[in-house]
Parts: sequence; C-alpha cells; structure tokens
Amino acid sequence: MVGNSRLHWALFMDHILNSTWDTQHLSKSDLEKLAKTNTLPLPPSSSSPIFLSPNLPITLVLASVVPSQTQLWQTYPNYRLITLNQVPILGMYHTLGIDRALALLGAGKTYGFPMLVIDAGTALTFTGADSNQQLIGGAILPGLGLQFTSLGQKTGQLPLLKTREIIEFPPRFAMNTPQAIHSGIIYTLLAGIKDFIDNWLSLFPDSKIAITGGDSQLLNSYIKIQFPEIGEKIILDKNLIFWGMREVNFG
Repeated sequence: MVGNSRLHWALFMDHILNSTWDTQHLSKSDLEKLAKTNTLPLPPSSSSPIFLSPNLPITLVLASVVPSQTQLWQTYPNYRLITLNQVPILGMYHTLGIDRALALLGAGKTYGFPMLVIDAGTALTFTGADSNQQLIGGAILPGLGLQFTSLGQKTGQLPLLKTREIIEFPPRFAMNTPQAIHSGIIYTLLAGIKDFIDNWLSLFPDSKIAITGGDSQLLNSYIKIQFPEIGEKIILDKNLIFWGMREVNFG
C-alpha cells in the first residue's frame, strides 16, 4: 500500500498474513535495483532481504494514493494494481481514496457491516458503510502529525513537535508551550472523533467501529482515557487495508 508518507508492506502466503513492515517511498533507481536483484525492500532494522524466487512466482499487489509512486511500480515484474472499480463497496464516488475503500472493505469483511473506519494516518479519515456494503460517506481532516507540523512550520515561535514526542496524556490546561500544543490538538481531535462516532451510532446503533493507521494505537489509548465507553467499542487493527486487498479479485 503506497500511503502519503510511507510504503506499507504485507507478505501473504496462501492468503495467510506472514509479516508486515514499512519503508520510505522509493526512487526510480531504488526500484530498478530491486527488480534486478529480485528482492523486496525491508526496513533498516532487518538484516536480510526477502528474495523472490524465480521458480515461485510472487505477485506484487499494489494500491496507491500517490500517483508518482504508482507510475514507478508499473514496470515491476508480476505487478497488479488494485483500482476502485475492483472494490465491492456499493455507491462509491470516483475520487474516494483507494486506501479508505480497502480499509472499509477489510474491516467490514473481517468484523461485519455496518462499519465505521477511522484511519489515523497522515490524514485522519472517517469512512462508513451500512449492512448492505453501501457507502454512507465520511470525512477527512489533517492527521495528528500534520497538525503538529503545521503549527511548527507556519508560526514564528511555536516549536515543531512530533507524535513520538508525546509521552503521556496531556493536561487540558497546560503550563508550558509544548504541552499547550499537545492539549489543544489532542483534546480537540478526540472531541471531533467522539462527535463522529456518536452521530454514526445514532444512525447505525449496532455498527462496528474500527481504527487503523500509524497513529491508531496512540489515539485509541487516548480515546479509552477520555471516553472509556466509546473506547470499549473500538476495534484496533492496523492491517485493515491488507485485509481489504486480500478480498479483492485482482486477476
């Protein structure tokens, strides 16, 4: 899955998820090197690459929200691109992100419809479908990291903070600038998430709710602190997009 910030990888063997990892976006020269060596890129912490055996044809299934990266992969051997018209969700509009569609499909097929998916990635998105797998709609706003970055880069004196610098749940009324930024962003974001969930459950009281994405674990822990009753209803699963990709008939 080519995301806005990173490449998200999953290795499936006989439809069983073997492993997942993330890497940076690749350049054209990076990709040419991988094609020549018949390997897959791994994170720096890994000591050995995954080699693709020529005697064991491995299909590279790709979904992407970054057109420039999509073009690079189109010359890769055994490449298959998932497009929106292959995702069995009814009533989708043509500009719906493939990542949102796949996460919704994966969540619904794994945990049941109706389903509301919260994807806490570069953007924070809400995407919901009813019991007939009919898209109801959703919303998009800047994710946690983007909100920290925008304050740090677009103001004269506020520091540039990162999500990994968040150690604990912040006090609402802070006594220093970093905590004040944490408080403003996190409490507002949590209130918005709660409002969307409350509204969705008023429409579909028996719906499942799932959260995924790079900041999902952090936000899910904060939701449990701030709104424990809602937190109990949320399913944390970082592999929703991969479950969706597994469901697609791309042949």
